[in-house]
Amino acid sequence: MQVPLMNMQGQEVGAVELPDEIFNIEVHEAVMHQALVRQLANKRLGTHKTKTRSEVRGGGRKPWRQKGTGRARQGSIRAPQWRGGGTVFGPQPRSYAKRMPRKMRRLALRSALSVKAQAQAIIVLDELTMDAPRTKAMDAMMDALGVERKALILLPEANENVELSVRNLPYAKTLRANYLNVRDLLGYDTLIMPQQAIDVIASFLGVASEPEEPEEDDAEAVVAEEE
Repeated sequence: MQVPLMNMQGQEVGAVELPDEIFNIEVHEAVMHQALVRQLANKRLGTHKTKTRSEVRGGGRKPWRQKGTGRARQGSIRAPQWRGGGTVFGPQPRSYAKRMPRKMRRLALRSALSVKAQAQAIIVLDELTMDAPRTKAMDAMMDALGVERKALILLPEANENVELSVRNLPYAKTLRANYLNVRDLLGYDTLIMPQQAIDVIASFLGVASEPEEPEEDDAEAVVAEEE
C-alpha cells in the first residue's frame, strides 16, 4: 500500500510503501475489542477496599443482655445492620488483569493499523525534527498537514524536543513506536509518523517468511543422513 510522503511544511515530496501484512489485512474487530478490554482492565489498580465487621472500630461488648429487654437480641453494635457497622460483601482488593496470547495482541495492532490505512488517516513524514521545543511551530505543522482532530504522533525513538513541543497541544499526543497499543490507535483520529517509525513497527509486527521447501537433491540428502 502506497501513501504520500510529506514534509513538515505539508508538501508532498514522494511516496512510501506501507507493508501490506501490517497495514492492509482483513480487520478482526473481535480481536481488537478483546485487546482493548484487556488493556483497560490491566490499567485498573484494584485497590478498592471496604471494612468488614471484624475490621471496624468498636463493638467489643454486647450492647444489652440477651433476654428480658423486649428488644431483638444483638451481639455487637458493629454488625452490618448498625450505623457504623461493617460492610457485607463489599469490594476487596483484587487484580483485574487479563491475559491474551501474543499473536492475538499483534493481530489486534495490525487490524487497528489497517483501519487507519483504509480510512486514509495515516500521514508519513520524511523527517520529524526540531532544534528546540516550540509548541507554536508544532501547531503550525499540524495546520499545514491538515490535521483538524485528535492526532497520535509515533516516534521511532526518544525525541525530547518533539515530545515537549506536543505536550501542550490538547489534541495531540506523542508515543514511541515500540509502545504502540490498541487504545491509543483507536482513541486518536489521525496517525502521524516519520518514515523511520515504519521500520520500528515492522520489526515486531512483521510476519516472518515461511521457510522454503527444500529442493529434491537437498531432500534426498536429508533422508540419506537420517538413514
